[in-house]
Amino acid sequence: MASPVPPAGAAEGESRPRVIFVIPGEPLGCSMIFARRQVGAVIAQGVDVHPFYLRSRTSPCVLFREFRRFREELRRVRPQVMHAHYGTVTALFAALGAPGVPLVISYRGSDLNPAPGDAGQRLRGWLARGFSQIAALRARQIVCVSAELRERLLWRRERVILLPSGVDPLAFFPRSREHARRDLGWTGDGPVVLFNAGYNPRIKRLDLAEAAAALARRTLPALRLEVLDGQCPPDLIPTFMNAADCLLLTSTTEGSPMVVKEALACNLPVVSVNVGDVAERLRGVRGARLVAHDPEALANALIELVARPARSEGCHKLPEFSAHRVAAELCAIYRRLAAAPRKDRRRPGLRLFPSGPRDVARRAISGHGREPLA
Repeated sequence: MASPVPPAGAAEGESRPRVIFVIPGEPLGCSMIFARRQVGAVIAQGVDVHPFYLRSRTSPCVLFREFRRFREELRRVRPQVMHAHYGTVTALFAALGAPGVPLVISYRGSDLNPAPGDAGQRLRGWLARGFSQIAALRARQIVCVSAELRERLLWRRERVILLPSGVDPLAFFPRSREHARRDLGWTGDGPVVLFNAGYNPRIKRLDLAEAAAALARRTLPALRLEVLDGQCPPDLIPTFMNAADCLLLTSTTEGSPMVVKEALACNLPVVSVNVGDVAERLRGVRGARLVAHDPEALANALIELVARPARSEGCHKLPEFSAHRVAAELCAIYRRLAAAPRKDRRRPGLRLFPSGPRDVARRAISGHGREPLA
């Protein structure tokens, strides 16, 4: 019998590290689709991945049941590495649930960025970001999708690597605008501006996008703003990208917005405010404009790009954030942590007070200073 061919990214004879992914939400639907896609990309690189979907981040009763289920999954899988694919409660849940397993945390945006809202929303946001900061104390490796997020960490910045979420080139690629419009049932040839309001139109600044579109319609009356509300099936997003004439992004805060990278992969022109890592992603792209949070400036940029529709050639940026490249870098982290000697891998849980009175007295006698936080 012929020897099996090792997966891409795995050398012959190299062991497959066992990694448990902790992902908030359900295994189906639109939420955290980029994390679910990363499961497949990492498996293709030769890693044994076991996803654990955290069904609630707000209900104490559900979280208690999830904690018990998580502990059972840990006993079954015996992971060598754990990767929390979000901060806030998700990362803290993982940190507390498996204190002996090397932890990787991916921070993606709203888990560290401040968010607008009423007093109650601001308080919940403050607590969630606090959980993110506490969980970072236990991380062996931290992934931030932008440099801006790294600067928001209070500690452990030396453990950060900058790595955006990857885009699958087999799903997002340029195709005929006319064919894509036909697939969506769109009629007419007027310019269409695509806007992703997601689940939080306030942070995405839907109001600013609508104001900019209204001003642009004074020059281009046929212009239409197509708003995605977070319920669009993920498999249809590439079709929307290829059917539209421009992507508009007006968010107050972002990490590394997937919608911009997906638009670039489809050669869809982009008008955006300077937020997250957008400036880096749009650098050198024809058919991309970076403007202020101002409806008139946004409208002028839209008019400039859609009056005579042309594609952007943004797909040449894809190697920077392709799913394959991102998965390869993550797999290198997993293999390094899984191969670390056991004495180096053993990490305590969250120890805000790393030693007791007896340890303090012993160090005082020996002349040693305080040990750092674990």
